[in-house]
Amino acid sequence: MFGRLGRLVVHNPWKVIGLWVLAAVVLVAFAPKLSDITDQDTASFLPSKYESAQAAELAEAQFPQSQDQLAQIVVKRADGAPLTEADVARTQEILTQVGAQTVVPTDPQVGDVTSVSPALVSPNRQIAVATATIKGSAQDTAVNEAVKHLRDATKPLVANTGLVVGYAGGPAMSLDNEDAFKRAEAIVGIATVVLILILLLVIFRSPVAALMPIVMVGLVAMVAPPVIALFGKAFGLHVEQSLMTILIVVLFGIGTDYIIFLLFRYRERLRAGDDAKLAMVVAVERVGEAIASAAGAVVVAFGAMILATFGGYRSMGPGLAIAVVVMALAALTLVPAVVSLLGPKVFWPSKSWQQVPQGHGFQRLGAQVGRRPVLVGGIAALIMLALSAGVLGFKADYDALGQLPDNTESAKAAKDLETGFPAGLLNPTQVFVSSTGGAPLDPVAVGAFARSLETDDDVGTLKPVNPGAAVPEYVTYSADRTAAMIQVVLEESPYTTEALDAIGPLRETAKAQAPPGTEVLVSGGTAQFADIRDATNHDMKVIFPVAGALIILILALLLRSLVAPWYLMAAVVLGFLATLGATVYVFQGLVGDPGVMFSLPIMIYMFVVAIGTDYNILMVARLREEAQQGHEPREAAALAVEHAGPSIGAAGVILAGTFASLMFAGIAMMTQMGFAVSVGIIIAAFIMSMFLVPSVTALIGHAAWWPGHADRATRPTPPDPTEQAGEAEHAGMH
Repeated sequence: MFGRLGRLVVHNPWKVIGLWVLAAVVLVAFAPKLSDITDQDTASFLPSKYESAQAAELAEAQFPQSQDQLAQIVVKRADGAPLTEADVARTQEILTQVGAQTVVPTDPQVGDVTSVSPALVSPNRQIAVATATIKGSAQDTAVNEAVKHLRDATKPLVANTGLVVGYAGGPAMSLDNEDAFKRAEAIVGIATVVLILILLLVIFRSPVAALMPIVMVGLVAMVAPPVIALFGKAFGLHVEQSLMTILIVVLFGIGTDYIIFLLFRYRERLRAGDDAKLAMVVAVERVGEAIASAAGAVVVAFGAMILATFGGYRSMGPGLAIAVVVMALAALTLVPAVVSLLGPKVFWPSKSWQQVPQGHGFQRLGAQVGRRPVLVGGIAALIMLALSAGVLGFKADYDALGQLPDNTESAKAAKDLETGFPAGLLNPTQVFVSSTGGAPLDPVAVGAFARSLETDDDVGTLKPVNPGAAVPEYVTYSADRTAAMIQVVLEESPYTTEALDAIGPLRETAKAQAPPGTEVLVSGGTAQFADIRDATNHDMKVIFPVAGALIILILALLLRSLVAPWYLMAAVVLGFLATLGATVYVFQGLVGDPGVMFSLPIMIYMFVVAIGTDYNILMVARLREEAQQGHEPREAAALAVEHAGPSIGAAGVILAGTFASLMFAGIAMMTQMGFAVSVGIIIAAFIMSMFLVPSVTALIGHAAWWPGHADRATRPTPPDPTEQAGEAEHAGMH
């Protein structure tokens, strides 16, 4: 099959290239953009079975004004002293002028700022806080524009007053998040391209080979996002804002891997004496199955996320799976077409492709694996087990505010707010009371219920409906008075683990003290993230085993074995645990973070498990090929490491480097993910695939291929050594 594909592509290169260019032009010009299906509101991905989602539906029906976005305006003195009466008066004047300039927007693309409330001064007079109400949903881009409008209107009014004003809360965080992710996307894109160029120049000593992945993946990057957007439009899926940044890394990382696998095998065939056309046909034939199987494993791993209850995972998985399919198709068609036109010039000006290096590092490593599989495999397993122990200390962090760079206005204003008010004022928790029989609520009973909520240990205070009034009110009623809303201010910052832990007891307290004939629902940002936590825990229990079973099935079909897939998958699981454990050691131990990003296990699963399986497939395919040449298990393991090691090592270094570029994004989530995945790829490429898997295969011997016995020798004698030496050269190892 792959031989026929190789011949078709190599003999029709211009047609193949033309089809890819045409597809890119058509999709970019006429297909929807990925931004069209991007949603900034993480909570919107929750299914309706969760209480916060049910409360959101009630709020939309009974309290349409509660769906408006609230930006907190935080005011303090620049010198840190308590606010004077003159400062408070000046603050009220500023707020009045801001309201006059923004309540009627001058730009139709800017969201409607419906009101700016008077300032409420904290008891210690360190902080005054007001609220700007913006009409629109959390994912409405016009809301972000409204925050920009508010900030622009405020700056000149505060100049030379001795006051500092900052905007915090959901809309301000959303705006800063959007800006941070745009910067991250640019930084990651540049860092990824530069890193790939440098590493490929070192490996191949050729600017042509170094530029090829950049050009090829650049073309695929034009095709994949519109295809994902078309899929999302067709099936009503939205994706989170981080997908585009992750997509860049996935396409460049996986794409470069596949191109390296092809180029290494192409160089091997040239060294064996094949002409340029035949060398590429044979390269596609030999590597095509491994690439297709590896891509299939990644697609299955990503695709299994469609089973998630949390929509953020459910949409990200298929989106990345589509990108991998497009990249694999390009690797098996577009890349061979281009290389077949270039021929050996793809390695220009280096002449090293003509020579077989002797005594290089991977040859020595392979010899050690073949001679001492117990020792080598044991050391590899012990290293991974030691790193895996870190998982025992794993704590999930849901602090969306803490993910933002410290220098953003919303992060600084949120910290200022905590100096004068309970941290929960940043995003109050909403308690909804609704009549079960349709009768109007009893205001006395609801008022008593509201006050009873303050008895909960985690509640700091209730947020008044009318701040500054002589007699504060704490209950807002719907138009027909069959529903009421109470805003509860928690003691803890709304996105911390402690705040999330407080939601369960608060729900129990609220339901136990609810007035007769009523139903109580708890929502708000903290409650939504508490439900997201529950959804994530559920999804990991479903996705991991399903994906594992499907990957085992793919391995069984590829290898025609019922033995090898199980220890290969066991190695991948151990790699996953080692990666997560190493991340816990660094960020919770050395850095001192309260936890690691809540979605990090899913991210490690997606990239380390899925892509780590790629390297296992490439190594075990080479193990099978060496066995088919008539080599005994230990000798086959030694030769597989010698010949496949350089391409796996090169691919692993490049892929780890591309993910490490995320650490330059300036976003805590991206920093943790960049570290975790890059370390995981190094573990997968160098410890697992290069040492653990070949050692175990050598020890199990022919039984590893039962019942298909795919290692059965197809030649009576080993081939000419020059046919086997092609993949041996790697940067600096001669």
